Amino acid sequence: MPTAFRAALAALLGLAAFAAQAQSPRDRVAGVAAAIAAHYYDAERGQRIADDLRAAAGRGEFDRYPDPRDLATALTTTLQPLDRHFRVALSSDPTGPVVLRRPGPGPSAAAPHRRGSYGLRRVEVLPGNVGYIDLREFADFAYDGSEQPARRAIEAALQLLAGTDALIIDLRDNGGGSPAMVGYLVSAFTAPGADIYNRFRERERSVSEAPPQAYPTPRLTLPLYVLISGRTGSAAESFAYTLKNAKRATVVGEASAGAANPGGEVDAGHGLRVFVSRGSPISPITGGNWEGSGVAPDVAVDSALALERARVLALQAVLALGLPEADMVEARWTLQALRAEAAPPHVALRDYAGAYGPVNLSERDGRLWLQRDRRPAWPLLPLGEDTFSVAGEPARRVAFERGADGAIVAMEIRAANGPSTRYRR
Repeated sequence: MPTAFRAALAALLGLAAFAAQAQSPRDRVAGVAAAIAAHYYDAERGQRIADDLRAAAGRGEFDRYPDPRDLATALTTTLQPLDRHFRVALSSDPTGPVVLRRPGPGPSAAAPHRRGSYGLRRVEVLPGNVGYIDLREFADFAYDGSEQPARRAIEAALQLLAGTDALIIDLRDNGGGSPAMVGYLVSAFTAPGADIYNRFRERERSVSEAPPQAYPTPRLTLPLYVLISGRTGSAAESFAYTLKNAKRATVVGEASAGAANPGGEVDAGHGLRVFVSRGSPISPITGGNWEGSGVAPDVAVDSALALERARVLALQAVLALGLPEADMVEARWTLQALRAEAAPPHVALRDYAGAYGPVNLSERDGRLWLQRDRRPAWPLLPLGEDTFSVAGEPARRVAFERGADGAIVAMEIRAANGPSTRYRR
């Protein structure tokens, strides 16, 4: 082997060994500790956390994680009990130096997700004229320009549901996002200037979540329900916490994640980055926040059943509003259908099966089905007293009449706010 080649190979091996040594678990932990000490919102506590982390590394507690992926998981597990936002992950540059950057506004606020409709998964009017928004993130936007697609998206959702009698906002799969969207959406249901917004204590300043521009047409008396789960985190928790403590919304579901302190990712060098909290919220109502404990629901129920429970609560609230009778029929019928779904009455379906002029009713799969002409068949839900609701469309009902001998002699298809049609058997 030529001398020059041997020398080059030895140099490369030496560099590789140096790189491996430079990226040992202890060096990586030192980078994470430095990032926390430099950026954590409470400088004194951040320094203590960093010192404890270095001490643990010095005792060799992380030496068994030469793979940075395993080390990132171990560090996250160690740090999250101290602050639920701590998260260590791999960076795009595994050999880069430590670069301490100021954290951004939140975990999902750096880039609006146009392809994800800015967090709006579903926006619809449920039966009974109850609005529903399935919101998966609080997308970021600024107040200093007109071209703000995330703001326009949430405004469009609220406009679409402007005629509803109650509203459910589903945050069960919302991990957080931008305080800008939190403040703006809160202002859509609260009085302008209300002292309800969290203030974030940072190292050198205090920042309010109150929006610089409130939603122009807030609905102050709209029955409002917010759904949460153990996956609800950060900004989503802030939204639920603020409205709950302002007594402006009923929170339904399970306790949330308990991640109160917002921040952003910092490059910790040596192939790692760490999410560091840059502030901690303080509610003017409670004087505290939800870190660690999570937001406690007003109505505790398995999160999988939260929407069903909230729909019942919303319809009950609508019926208590004193609306004109014509406006309450659909709400009443929908509430009755939801209760029947939860506890269906036992009826002999074969009593109703048969031909009623152009309409045919048949029993199959344990349900009664209505077929008219070539139209799609309707599955019927028994309500009791010879009355059925059209499953999924409670504004439609089918009522049956009995003769003197107790046998079914006719049926009538009814609409909550429309005509009815009677067919003889």
